[in-house]
Amino acid sequence: MKTAPLLAATALALFAPASFAQTKAPDPARLKTTVEKLVSFGTRHTLSSATDPKRGIGAARKWGAAEFEKISKGCGGCLKVEMVEDRFTGPRAPDGVNVVDVLAIQRGTGDPNQVVIVAGHIDSRVSDVMDINSDAPGANDDGSGTALVIEAARVLAGEKFDGTIVYALLSGEEQGLWGGKLLAATAKARGWQVRAMLNNDIVGNTLGQNGTIVDQRVRVFSEGARSAEDIKAAMTRRGIGGEDDSPSRALAKKIDGIAAGNPAIGLDVFAVRRPDRFGRGGDHTPLLEAGYPAVRFSVGVENYDRQHQDLRTENGREYGDTVAAMDFPYLAKVTALNVAALRDLASAPAAPATVSLDGAVSSDTKVMWDAVPGAVAYRVRWRKADAQDWTDSRIVKDATETLLKDVIVDDTFIGVAAVSANGAESIVTFGGMAPRK
Repeated sequence: MKTAPLLAATALALFAPASFAQTKAPDPARLKTTVEKLVSFGTRHTLSSATDPKRGIGAARKWGAAEFEKISKGCGGCLKVEMVEDRFTGPRAPDGVNVVDVLAIQRGTGDPNQVVIVAGHIDSRVSDVMDINSDAPGANDDGSGTALVIEAARVLAGEKFDGTIVYALLSGEEQGLWGGKLLAATAKARGWQVRAMLNNDIVGNTLGQNGTIVDQRVRVFSEGARSAEDIKAAMTRRGIGGEDDSPSRALAKKIDGIAAGNPAIGLDVFAVRRPDRFGRGGDHTPLLEAGYPAVRFSVGVENYDRQHQDLRTENGREYGDTVAAMDFPYLAKVTALNVAALRDLASAPAAPATVSLDGAVSSDTKVMWDAVPGAVAYRVRWRKADAQDWTDSRIVKDATETLLKDVIVDDTFIGVAAVSANGAESIVTFGGMAPRK
């Protein structure tokens, strides 16, 4: 299928996909120091002490907030650090518990309510989810994600973006994804238009349960059918064939493209087409339920002896989530990929709200979309209906529609992304049926 030329070659070059060279790189040694500090709190169980200055979840959260404050001081106050909290009750907290999320907000220069979130959960656990006293180092689950979020803030602090970046350390994940629920509720209450939520949970090991080493790959999980859809929206998606092009899936595909476009990072994205690991969940789940695009980053191979385990050695086999089982150069690569994605997503405009197609009983397809504030152009993408990845594209300026000659809508999937002046692109909005007149 040939792409019809629309602009001169120089204009096409102007709107090539952006590549954001990092001015600072994530530091494996600093990531290790951060994880070691988190482990030093003994346990970070959500029901552990919120007031002890040295041990427990409260001390860990206060330390995380202080780290964000240090970063903010170094960039002239570029981060607004705050703690949001709510009380949750459930089977894993029958008497209730105050769940606190630590947020550092890097306000955008455009619409501050256009938000990109990077998150990890700061709480930990051992074999018994109700054991609040035993040491629960939580080095990889999820000290790795917590360290990544703090390191991303260090790398990006002081840079200017159109959109706002929220760095989030979440509590209560192990007790019921409560930190994610609190984050989703906070986003709704504040009117945030969440472009993307990047959840990092278990992102710091490369030695798997079976002895396999996987250090060049990271998994990115995304939902297909949207959990936020009502039956009418679900039937519409079924009718247009959009099961592989939900906002979350479009986000995963974009991250895959960012990794491919930044080979120096040294990671291949394994884009897993399910919301999370089989039968499991994470703090991105409540964001998906609230209707926001969200994905989960996790290691290429897991070691289950190092997750949710009491610290012990049995028959020469070590159990427990300790620093010794982690690979910090690998964690630095996952951090670098998150940083590249945050740069791109916070620099891009929002995605078009809707994209409509008109081409029934025709050899051509008319594509129409909503205008996006801050967009200087739009990239129309399409692919054959038996393909997963976009193969063709066209840049359109000064218009919110285009005609694809000799592109038959019955055989083709089509979507549109908004493009900023520096070439950053939004995620792709999948094309549906135009309203009937």
